[in-house]
Amino acid sequence: MTEAPAELRVRVGEFEGPFDLLLHLCRTNEIDLARLPVRTITDQYLAHLEAVEFRDLETAGAYLVMAATLVYLKSKLLVPAGAAEEVLDDEGEALRLELEERLREYARVKALGAWLAAREAEQALVWGRGVSELPPAEEVPLEDLSVHLLARAVARLIEAQARHRPREVGPEPISLLERMAEILAVLRDAWSVLFSSLTGAARLRSEVVVTLLAVLELARLGRLRASQRELFGEIVLERREPPAGAPRAVPDAEVTDADAR
Repeated sequence: MTEAPAELRVRVGEFEGPFDLLLHLCRTNEIDLARLPVRTITDQYLAHLEAVEFRDLETAGAYLVMAATLVYLKSKLLVPAGAAEEVLDDEGEALRLELEERLREYARVKALGAWLAAREAEQALVWGRGVSELPPAEEVPLEDLSVHLLARAVARLIEAQARHRPREVGPEPISLLERMAEILAVLRDAWSVLFSSLTGAARLRSEVVVTLLAVLELARLGRLRASQRELFGEIVLERREPPAGAPRAVPDAEVTDADAR
C-alpha cells in the first residue's frame, strides 16, 4: 500500500506549521503579511513537491492554490489604496471565497479525525463476546424402529394432548359428604376398590381432590382402610365396619340416596 505523502510544513520566522494555517493567520492579520518572505515559502513548497515526487497531484494542486492566494494577498499590499478600490477583481474575490471554503473543510476534517481517533481508543478497551457455535445435530438412528412402534408413539402423543385439553368447570361442585356417601355405596357392593377407579379419567381436578379428602376422612373414622404395596403404586381401599358405639359421620340417609343414584 502506498504511504500518504507528508504534510507541507512551512518554517518562516517564528512560525512553523501547516501551510493552510499560515494562510489563515495572514488573512486574520495575526501575521504581518508585508514582512512575510514569499520566496522562502515558495522554495519550501517546491522542495516539498520534489520530496514526494509529485505522487499526490490533488494535494499539490491545493498547495498551489494556497500559494497563489498568498501571493495575491501580498500583491494587494503593493497596490496603492486608491487604485485598489478602482480595480474590480472578480477573480481575486472568487479565489478568496474558494480559499475560505477549503479552510472550513480542513477544520471539519481535523475535527472528525480527532473524533474518530477518540472512538478508536475507546473501542480498543472493549472486548465483545464472540458468537458461540451451535453444537452439532445429534443423529437419531431409525433402523431399529418399526411402523408398529411409531404408531404407538403417535398414539401416546395424541392421548397426552387429549388429557391436557381444557374442560369447563361445573357450576355445582360435589360436596365432601356426598362424595363420602358415594364411596361407601361402592364399598357395599365390593369389599375393596382401587382409588384410581374412583377418580377416573373423566373427572375434574376438583372432584379428584374432594375424593381424596373423602377417603382420608373415612379412613380417620374407621370406615375404610387404605393400603399401598409399593411407592407410587395403586392405592387399595377396603371396607371396614365401624366399631361399636362410634359416631357416623355420614348419615344413612345420604348413603341411601347415593345407592339410589
